[in-house]
Amino acid sequence: MRARLARDFERFGRGLPPAAAAHIREAYGVDLTARYLGYTLPHPIGKGSGQLSLNQDQLETDREAGVAFVVLKTAIAEDQAGQRAMGAWAVHESRMRVERRRAADGRDGWTVTWKGRGWDRSFDEYLALVRCAGELTRSGALVAVPSVKYHLPRLDEPFREPEYRYTTDALARAWGAGSLPIEKDFSPTLAGDPLADERSRILRWLGEVPTRIRAAAGAAPVRVALKLMNARFDDGFQHEMMAAAGSADSLVCFNRLWDASSGVAYGGWDLGERNLRVLRAAPRSNGPALTGTGNVCSGRTLLDYARAGCESVALHTYFQLPLSEYPASVGSRTQRALHALLFHPAEGLIAGMLDLEEAGVLHRREGELRFLDLCEGAK
Repeated sequence: MRARLARDFERFGRGLPPAAAAHIREAYGVDLTARYLGYTLPHPIGKGSGQLSLNQDQLETDREAGVAFVVLKTAIAEDQAGQRAMGAWAVHESRMRVERRRAADGRDGWTVTWKGRGWDRSFDEYLALVRCAGELTRSGALVAVPSVKYHLPRLDEPFREPEYRYTTDALARAWGAGSLPIEKDFSPTLAGDPLADERSRILRWLGEVPTRIRAAAGAAPVRVALKLMNARFDDGFQHEMMAAAGSADSLVCFNRLWDASSGVAYGGWDLGERNLRVLRAAPRSNGPALTGTGNVCSGRTLLDYARAGCESVALHTYFQLPLSEYPASVGSRTQRALHALLFHPAEGLIAGMLDLEEAGVLHRREGELRFLDLCEGAK
């Protein structure tokens, strides 16, 4: 198997097979089936919300590359009159800057820096993208999920129900048949905003927002994922946040860290270490399903998230590195990233699962190693 993996790594550097997960299952007896927000996926690698998922061409590129799921750029909720309580987040994106960031322990990682926040075009344009996402998802070609930033009140304020109702109803109609999936984005920039300077306020949001989104949808079925931020408090509060969000269907843990001195969110090794530390120490329960995010830069870091209970991972930075950082010689950045994450003979997902088998951590069932067994074992 190791020799075959080395050969596959070499030949697939010139182009991935059309159904990589099926090839991996047949060649290595490795079942990469994963889950995100109730959807069964061929493998656990998805693309997080941001500048890489704001038009139909990008979705088509990701479909061709074979990514498992994509979260659309975050829209800012509005009411029927077009008023947006969170309108300050509809900031036009500056040019993204991919750069090195040194961690506290001296390791050099990557981060992507930009000043923008959410969708800055019209809501009608976003609904057109959601229609495309719904069609792709129902066809089985690619799971593509809208992301929304809804009104978040202060403690003494009510939620703006008209905004929730209008936005959610419009999304449901644009999506079409079937349950509407929504990822509610607690942006990393929120961590640096005065809105998020009180623990009780944050816990209220997490406890009430999923219920309010479902109520706003009326009879339309909705699945709600909450993308949790890294708040400006200790690890214990991250656990409180996870517990407060228990009515969500899924949690994406956790958004980027906030650098107050420069006014930007950042990733890299510090982010990954904190996220994994919090997840590993989180109380085990039958709460929402978990998706990991933060410094997923190899198949082995992906497996770290799986062993911390995550059924899938959402990447952003790793899909934007300089081409020289990928071992593949052809293809889109998404294809090259998938090639390294899956097939790298030392750091890839297949290699890591074979190592866990050799170490007695992961066992074959009916002749197969199953990715989801790692996630179940963490509970």
